[in-house]
Amino acid sequence: MTIRPIVRYPDPRLALAALPVTVFDDALRELASDLLETMHAAPGIGITAPHIGVSLRVVVLDLDPIDGARIYVNPEIIWASPEMIVHQEGSVSMPGVNDEVRRHARIRISYHDIDGNSHTEESDGLRAVCHQHEIDQLNGLFWIQRLSRLKRERLIKRFEKISRG
Repeated sequence: MTIRPIVRYPDPRLALAALPVTVFDDALRELASDLLETMHAAPGIGITAPHIGVSLRVVVLDLDPIDGARIYVNPEIIWASPEMIVHQEGSVSMPGVNDEVRRHARIRISYHDIDGNSHTEESDGLRAVCHQHEIDQLNGLFWIQRLSRLKRERLIKRFEKISRG
């Protein structure tokens, strides 16, 4: 396991759609392990391969101490509830700032596990928010694009100020 450097906003790689994983091998397991280690060091509760500069559709979430970390390969939203919720969001690529984002309250995703087996999962609350946030990132949509222009500009200014120290 290796802690990898995190790609920082406004790196253009964060705006690129990640490629689907087609090979489920030891290299994929190593990538997932590095993602988990990097996410914990950040610290964060979710991370994607693009956050470390790898253009592959891999997400690691660690939301529950009992369940532990989960790895989602090639996740896609296949259903979303009409009900919406608002939740504070941030990113390991933009540390120190966060804001409220509106998301679907419940979603269903399809994904593969680290061995290539297909699964579906329905989630709500924080897990649903995290799935949507990270799948957006895999699609090249950085979370601040979900904010109004005014909120986004204020948040970017705040981040730049924090980054300068």
